[in-house]
Amino acid sequence: MSEHIIVERPAEHGGAVQVMRFNRPDKMNAITQDMYRILVEAMQAGDADDAVRVHVFLGTEGCFTAGNDMQDFLSYAISGRIGEGHVGRFLKALATVKKPMVSGVDGLAIGIGTTMHFHCDLTFATPRSQFRTPFVDLALLPEAGSSLLGPDVMGYQRAFAMLAAGTGFSGEEAREAGLIYQVVEEEALEDVTLAAAADIASKPPQAMQLARDLLRRTDRESVVARIEEESALFGERLSSPEARAAFEAFMARKKSA
Repeated sequence: MSEHIIVERPAEHGGAVQVMRFNRPDKMNAITQDMYRILVEAMQAGDADDAVRVHVFLGTEGCFTAGNDMQDFLSYAISGRIGEGHVGRFLKALATVKKPMVSGVDGLAIGIGTTMHFHCDLTFATPRSQFRTPFVDLALLPEAGSSLLGPDVMGYQRAFAMLAAGTGFSGEEAREAGLIYQVVEEEALEDVTLAAAADIASKPPQAMQLARDLLRRTDRESVVARIEEESALFGERLSSPEARAAFEAFMARKKSA
Protein backbone atom coordinates (compact mmCIF):
# COMPACT_ATOMS: atom_id res chain seq x y z
CA MET A 1 0.00 0.00 0.00
CA SER A 2 1.91 3.03 -1.25
CA GLU A 3 -0.17 5.36 0.92
CA HIS A 4 1.39 3.69 3.98
CA ILE A 5 4.86 4.85 2.94
CA ILE A 6 4.91 8.35 1.48
CA VAL A 7 8.03 9.13 -0.53
CA GLU A 8 8.66 12.78 -1.35
CA ARG A 9 11.46 15.04 -2.53
CA PRO A 10 10.41 18.50 -1.25
CA ALA A 11 10.78 21.24 -3.84
CA GLU A 12 12.10 23.69 -1.24
CA HIS A 13 15.21 21.53 -0.97
CA GLY A 14 15.64 21.22 -4.70
CA GLY A 15 14.89 17.50 -4.69
CA ALA A 16 18.14 16.83 -2.80
CA VAL A 17 16.34 15.49 0.27
CA GLN A 18 14.29 12.31 -0.11
CA VAL A 19 11.72 11.86 2.66
CA MET A 20 10.28 8.41 3.45
CA ARG A 21 7.39 8.66 5.88
CA PHE A 22 5.65 5.87 7.77
CA ASN A 23 1.98 6.71 7.29
CA ARG A 24 -0.25 4.07 8.82
CA PRO A 25 -1.29 5.82 12.03
CA ASP A 26 -4.37 3.66 12.62
CA LYS A 27 -1.98 0.71 13.07
CA MET A 28 0.75 2.73 14.85
CA ASN A 29 2.69 2.75 11.57
CA ALA A 30 3.31 -1.01 11.85
CA ILE A 31 5.36 -2.15 8.85
CA THR A 32 4.14 -4.75 6.37
CA GLN A 33 6.11 -6.59 3.72
CA ASP A 34 4.81 -4.22 1.06
CA MET A 35 5.91 -1.20 3.09
CA TYR A 36 9.41 -2.69 3.36
CA ARG A 37 9.42 -3.17 -0.41
CA ILE A 38 8.58 0.49 -1.01
CA LEU A 39 11.27 1.64 1.42
CA VAL A 40 13.93 -0.49 -0.30
CA GLU A 41 12.91 0.71 -3.76
CA ALA A 42 12.97 4.34 -2.59
CA MET A 43 16.41 3.97 -1.00
CA GLN A 44 17.81 2.31 -4.12
CA ALA A 45 16.28 4.96 -6.38
CA GLY A 46 17.63 7.76 -4.20
CA ASP A 47 21.11 6.27 -4.12
CA ALA A 48 21.08 5.95 -7.92
CA ASP A 49 19.93 9.54 -8.49
CA ASP A 50 22.69 12.17 -8.32
CA ALA A 51 20.08 14.81 -7.47
CA VAL A 52 19.32 13.07 -4.16
CA ARG A 53 21.94 13.63 -1.48
CA VAL A 54 20.19 12.65 1.77
CA HIS A 55 17.58 10.09 2.85
CA VAL A 56 15.18 11.09 5.64
CA PHE A 57 12.88 8.84 7.71
CA LEU A 58 9.84 10.29 9.49
CA GLY A 59 6.67 8.97 11.08
CA THR A 60 3.41 10.60 12.07
CA GLU A 61 2.53 12.68 15.11
CA GLY A 62 3.09 10.66 18.26
CA CYS A 63 4.38 7.55 16.48
CA PHE A 64 7.45 6.77 14.43
CA THR A 65 6.66 3.05 14.01
CA ALA A 66 5.56 0.22 16.28
CA GLY A 67 7.80 -2.12 14.28
CA ASN A 68 6.61 -5.11 12.32
CA ASP A 69 2.94 -5.69 11.66
CA MET A 70 2.76 -8.87 13.74
CA GLN A 71 0.04 -10.60 11.74
CA ASP A 72 1.84 -9.89 8.48
CA PHE A 73 5.21 -10.75 10.00
CA LEU A 74 4.09 -14.08 11.44
CA SER A 75 2.52 -15.26 8.20
CA TYR A 76 5.78 -14.45 6.44
CA ALA A 77 8.05 -15.82 9.16
CA ILE A 78 6.31 -19.21 9.15
CA SER A 79 7.69 -19.70 5.62
CA GLY A 80 11.19 -19.94 7.13
CA ARG A 81 12.58 -17.21 4.83
CA ILE A 82 13.04 -14.52 7.45
CA GLY A 83 16.43 -13.43 6.10
CA GLU A 84 15.11 -13.17 2.55
CA GLY A 85 12.44 -11.06 0.92
CA HIS A 86 11.63 -7.47 1.68
CA VAL A 87 12.53 -7.46 5.39
CA GLY A 88 16.00 -8.84 4.73
CA ARG A 89 16.47 -6.50 1.80
CA PHE A 90 15.56 -3.51 3.97
CA LEU A 91 17.96 -4.51 6.75
CA LYS A 92 20.81 -4.88 4.27
CA ALA A 93 19.85 -1.61 2.56
CA LEU A 94 20.25 0.17 5.90
CA ALA A 95 23.76 -1.22 6.21
CA THR A 96 24.87 -0.52 2.64
CA VAL A 97 23.11 2.68 1.58
CA LYS A 98 25.61 5.12 0.07
CA LYS A 99 24.07 8.44 1.05
CA PRO A 100 23.57 9.93 4.52
CA MET A 101 20.43 9.02 6.45
CA VAL A 102 18.66 11.37 8.86
CA SER A 103 15.68 10.42 11.00
CA GLY A 104 13.12 12.22 13.14
CA VAL A 105 11.31 10.29 15.87
CA ASP A 106 8.19 11.33 17.76
CA GLY A 107 6.56 8.85 20.12
CA LEU A 108 6.76 5.09 19.68
CA ALA A 109 9.84 3.57 18.07
CA ILE A 110 9.58 -0.18 18.63
CA GLY A 111 11.76 -3.02 17.30
CA ILE A 112 13.10 -2.03 13.90
CA GLY A 113 11.75 1.44 14.74
CA THR A 114 14.64 1.59 17.22
CA THR A 115 17.37 -0.51 15.61
CA MET A 116 17.30 1.31 12.28
CA HIS A 117 18.71 4.41 14.00
CA PHE A 118 21.98 2.59 14.64
CA HIS A 119 22.47 3.01 10.88
CA CYS A 120 21.36 6.65 10.65
CA ASP A 121 23.90 9.44 10.62
CA LEU A 122 21.76 11.93 12.56
CA THR A 123 18.61 11.15 14.55
CA PHE A 124 16.42 13.73 16.26
CA ALA A 125 13.74 12.74 18.76
CA THR A 126 11.12 14.36 20.95
CA PRO A 127 11.03 14.10 24.76
CA ARG A 128 7.99 11.79 24.57
CA SER A 129 9.72 9.33 22.25
CA GLN A 130 10.06 5.74 23.48
CA PHE A 131 12.75 3.49 22.03
CA ARG A 132 12.10 -0.15 22.87
CA THR A 133 13.14 -3.55 21.48
CA PRO A 134 11.04 -6.36 23.00
CA PHE A 135 12.87 -9.09 21.07
CA VAL A 136 13.70 -11.36 24.01
CA ASP A 137 10.20 -10.81 25.45
CA LEU A 138 8.99 -12.61 22.34
CA ALA A 139 11.73 -15.27 22.72
CA LEU A 140 13.52 -13.75 19.71
CA LEU A 141 16.83 -11.96 19.12
CA PRO A 142 18.11 -8.49 18.15
CA GLU A 143 18.17 -7.71 14.41
CA ALA A 144 19.37 -5.13 11.87
CA GLY A 145 22.96 -5.65 12.98
CA SER A 146 22.10 -4.15 16.37
CA SER A 147 23.89 -6.94 18.25
CA LEU A 148 27.12 -5.63 16.68
CA LEU A 149 26.38 -1.90 16.46
CA GLY A 150 24.59 -1.56 19.82
CA PRO A 151 27.60 -2.23 22.10
CA ASP A 152 29.80 -0.14 19.78
CA VAL A 153 27.49 2.88 19.93
CA MET A 154 26.07 2.61 23.46
CA GLY A 155 28.53 0.51 25.42
CA TYR A 156 27.80 -3.05 26.48
CA GLN A 157 25.57 -2.45 29.50
CA ARG A 158 23.25 0.04 27.85
CA ALA A 159 23.08 -2.18 24.77
CA PHE A 160 22.22 -5.14 26.97
CA ALA A 161 19.52 -3.12 28.75
CA MET A 162 17.93 -2.11 25.45
CA LEU A 163 18.44 -5.17 23.24
CA ALA A 164 18.31 -8.06 25.73
CA ALA A 165 16.45 -6.81 28.83
CA GLY A 166 14.00 -4.85 26.66
CA THR A 167 14.31 -1.69 28.75
CA GLY A 168 12.61 1.33 27.17
CA PHE A 169 14.66 4.48 26.58
CA SER A 170 13.16 7.97 26.50
CA GLY A 171 14.38 10.50 23.98
CA GLU A 172 16.80 11.98 26.52
CA GLU A 173 18.04 8.55 27.62
CA ALA A 174 18.60 7.57 23.99
CA ARG A 175 20.58 10.79 23.48
CA GLU A 176 22.73 10.09 26.54
CA ALA A 177 23.34 6.57 25.22
CA GLY A 178 24.50 7.88 21.83
CA LEU A 179 21.62 6.40 19.81
CA ILE A 180 20.29 9.82 18.82
CA TYR A 181 21.88 13.20 18.24
CA GLN A 182 19.46 15.70 19.73
CA VAL A 183 16.14 15.99 21.59
CA VAL A 184 13.78 18.66 20.23
CA GLU A 185 10.21 19.63 21.03
CA GLU A 186 7.37 17.94 19.16
CA GLU A 187 6.34 20.99 17.16
CA ALA A 188 9.92 21.57 15.95
CA LEU A 189 10.88 17.99 15.09
CA GLU A 190 10.19 17.91 11.36
CA ASP A 191 11.58 21.38 10.71
CA VAL A 192 14.78 20.60 12.61
CA THR A 193 15.17 17.19 10.95
CA LEU A 194 14.64 18.54 7.44
CA ALA A 195 16.89 21.54 8.08
CA ALA A 196 19.70 19.20 9.16
CA ALA A 197 19.14 17.07 6.06
CA ALA A 198 19.17 20.14 3.82
CA ASP A 199 22.42 21.31 5.42
CA ILE A 200 24.04 17.94 4.72
CA ALA A 201 22.69 18.05 1.16
CA SER A 202 24.38 21.42 0.63
CA LYS A 203 27.87 20.00 1.27
CA PRO A 204 30.15 18.72 -1.54
CA PRO A 205 28.68 15.22 -2.10
CA GLN A 206 31.86 13.28 -2.80
CA ALA A 207 33.64 14.71 0.23
CA MET A 208 30.54 13.97 2.33
CA GLN A 209 30.46 10.35 1.18
CA LEU A 210 34.17 9.86 1.91
CA ALA A 211 33.83 11.47 5.35
CA ARG A 212 30.82 9.29 6.14
CA ASP A 213 32.61 6.12 5.08
CA LEU A 214 35.63 7.00 7.23
CA LEU A 215 33.51 7.79 10.28
CA ARG A 216 31.56 4.54 10.27
CA ARG A 217 33.02 2.49 13.07
CA THR A 218 32.36 -0.95 11.61
CA ASP A 219 32.87 -1.90 7.97
CA ARG A 220 29.74 -2.66 5.97
CA GLU A 221 30.72 -6.25 5.20
CA SER A 222 30.87 -7.05 8.92
CA VAL A 223 27.47 -5.46 9.52
CA VAL A 224 25.89 -7.36 6.63
CA ALA A 225 27.47 -10.60 7.89
CA ARG A 226 26.03 -9.95 11.36
CA ILE A 227 22.59 -9.21 9.88
CA GLU A 228 22.72 -12.56 8.09
CA GLU A 229 23.81 -14.34 11.27
CA GLU A 230 21.04 -12.66 13.28
CA SER A 231 18.48 -13.57 10.63
CA ALA A 232 19.48 -17.23 10.65
CA LEU A 233 19.22 -17.43 14.44
CA PHE A 234 16.01 -15.39 14.36
CA GLY A 235 14.47 -17.92 11.99
CA GLU A 236 15.49 -20.81 14.24
CA ARG A 237 13.99 -19.07 17.26
CA LEU A 238 10.67 -18.53 15.48
CA SER A 239 10.12 -22.29 15.29
CA SER A 240 11.00 -22.88 18.96
CA PRO A 241 8.35 -23.84 21.54
CA GLU A 242 9.47 -20.86 23.63
CA ALA A 243 8.77 -18.40 20.82
CA ARG A 244 5.49 -20.09 19.93
CA ALA A 245 4.28 -19.69 23.51
CA ALA A 246 5.44 -16.06 23.65
CA PHE A 247 3.64 -15.18 20.42
CA GLU A 248 0.45 -16.93 21.49
CA ALA A 249 0.48 -14.94 24.71
CA PHE A 250 1.17 -11.72 22.79
CA MET A 251 -1.69 -12.28 20.33
CA ALA A 252 -4.05 -13.19 23.21
CA ARG A 253 -3.20 -9.92 24.93
CA LYS A 254 -3.89 -8.02 21.70
CA LYS A 255 -7.31 -9.65 21.30
CA SER A 256 -8.31 -8.86 24.88
CA ALA A 257 -7.08 -5.25 24.70
